[in-house]
Amino acid sequence: MLKEFKDFIAKGSVMDLAVGIIIGAAFTAIVKSLVDDLINPVIGLIIGGIDFTSMYAALSGDVPHGATLEAARESGAAILAYGSFFTSCINFLIIAIVVFFLVKAVNRVKSVAEKPDDIEPEVDSGPSELDVLIDIRNQLAKR
Repeated sequence: MLKEFKDFIAKGSVMDLAVGIIIGAAFTAIVKSLVDDLINPVIGLIIGGIDFTSMYAALSGDVPHGATLEAARESGAAILAYGSFFTSCINFLIIAIVVFFLVKAVNRVKSVAEKPDDIEPEVDSGPSELDVLIDIRNQLAKR
């Protein structure tokens, strides 16, 4: 069983998956910073300087007017945190766009790498079509 586990871990696909997860976690931190530090302030400026991530609606419970999202959550009230949801949607769209451009770039590199540098003309391995037709005509004429 230990040998099977060692063989499983040694496979390239397992290592590729591990690297992908680590890179994904780092990429998530970059995207979160991009959204929180760059995009949300611009959106907040456009909509009047409101901190977008702290927007919420209290559905039930006693939540003091003007309380922060964290304070509203700590009060035990049912909270509809639509600002956090919108931030998550923006995160998803940014990740999707970046992944799209990465895949597009990788596909472009692959297609360039798969094209041969020197395209050699096909080697003539036999008579041309015209030669075959002339030969058939000559044989029919002999009959």
